Amino acid sequence: MPRPLEFVRSVRLELKQVKWPSHESALKMTILVIITSLAVALYSGGLDFLFTTLLAKTLNH
Repeated sequence: MPRPLEFVRSVRLELKQVKWPSHESALKMTILVIITSLAVALYSGGLDFLFTTLLAKTLNH
């Protein structure tokens, strides 16, 4: 098992090799994720409301 200091050194070496996205690219991807999440939430919330309403009308009548 490697020593903690060796582990930290290897992690730092790996992080230096990472190609980090530009600020603009990260911002665009963040906005895309937020929009996609909102779309999925609205879609699933709409279906939930629809099925709940239909079930309530079916059971009450």
